[in-house]
Amino acid sequence: MAEGGRTAAVMAAIRGRIAARGLAPGERLPSIRRLAIAMGVSPSTVVEAYERLAAEGAVRSRPGSGFYAAAPAPPTLAETGPRLDRAVDPLWVSRQSLDGEPDLPKPGCGWLPPAWMPVAALRRAARGLARAEDAVLTDYGATRGPLPLRRLLARQCAGEGLAVGPDQILLTGSGTQAIDLICRLLVRPGDTVLVDDPCYFNFQALLHAHRANVIGVPYTEAGPDPERFAEEAAAHCPRLYVTNSALHNPTGATLSPAIAHRLLSAAAAHDVTIVEDDIFAPFEPEPSPRLASLDGLERVIRIGSFSKTLSASIRCGYVVARAEWIEALIDLQVATSFGGVSPVAAELVAGVLGDGQYRKHLESLRRRLDRARRDATAQLAGLGIRPWLMPRGGFYLWCTLPDGCNAADVARAALRGGIVLAPGDVFSVSRTAGYRMRFNVAQMGDARVLPALERALAAPEA
Repeated sequence: MAEGGRTAAVMAAIRGRIAARGLAPGERLPSIRRLAIAMGVSPSTVVEAYERLAAEGAVRSRPGSGFYAAAPAPPTLAETGPRLDRAVDPLWVSRQSLDGEPDLPKPGCGWLPPAWMPVAALRRAARGLARAEDAVLTDYGATRGPLPLRRLLARQCAGEGLAVGPDQILLTGSGTQAIDLICRLLVRPGDTVLVDDPCYFNFQALLHAHRANVIGVPYTEAGPDPERFAEEAAAHCPRLYVTNSALHNPTGATLSPAIAHRLLSAAAAHDVTIVEDDIFAPFEPEPSPRLASLDGLERVIRIGSFSKTLSASIRCGYVVARAEWIEALIDLQVATSFGGVSPVAAELVAGVLGDGQYRKHLESLRRRLDRARRDATAQLAGLGIRPWLMPRGGFYLWCTLPDGCNAADVARAALRGGIVLAPGDVFSVSRTAGYRMRFNVAQMGDARVLPALERALAAPEA
């Protein structure tokens, strides 16, 4: 074997022992002479291998003492999740949307344009902070979050028949942080978690960060397929099922009462905890069935935030759950962020929610979105793009592209043309939505969107 091959063999042997935990972080590597004899190579070969491993960061050199195994580098999400084309990576759309120039058209993003948000009410609430107690502006917040906002949320829950006290509500830094805390509490690496197929793409990214085994349940126009849900629950003993009930993301579908009851029965039979993300509820014209209300929080945890209707800049989410789960989640939130939601953010949210204009803002939003949905449907139809269904509300259209069009190719071509789209396989665990695309109707008004989309559909690779 050539010298280079012998050096590579020594490096591979040491890497293998570290990966298999035969060498723990901080443990001294075999002496140069001993390893040279064991592997039948020269001491200089071992020295070169050790020096190269040190340059990689796999081992540490301590002059006069020897070489020691280094702690492994933390895995990236690209390593913990499936290896995907970046155009269908669940983080790709988020990064393109968040990092794009402010005036970049973003019909693939998941929020409303600034002009659609209650900016006047936010400014009034911000001015009100000038009269707040000094502690609101300087101190850590209470572990559950400010009581006035939790009372407001408790009254909202009561309005739909879910009787909870403020102590069963935990305010968090965001809706995403709420799910992250729940995963820290209930999910261990290798545990199975069920999600809808398709589902909100960041559910997948977050669950992969927790090393969960993510399995999709096909989503229908009335909710998840209840037979497949029961089959997957029986086969995989999942810890959680994560879903949207109201105006499902990305499809816009509404959960039916019959499927809601079958889901809860199957979850009880197989001991599955359900995380119900209620973030789109304010966009419904009339309330649809809620798993948390039907279940009474026995095995359902509700989460939500205000980023869709109020502000994505003011980070504030919440968890509604059984008292013992709230207590455990408080401890986790203190451990991971020393406290909960920012008191400033909570004060701003409470100020806007308590403003009599907020209800009118929501009514205006629903009317404006109805018009935008009709307009976007007509515009897309002219390009041969059809909605899977017409949602009752909200701002998403889950659409089928013309025959022969691949959504990832269209998204890449569109980005070159200056617009951000959301290709279907970003949302699909099974990668079976390559011919679908999610459109945000509130972001379709820019005059550049339709021409750029038409060019992307006609691009050779599309």
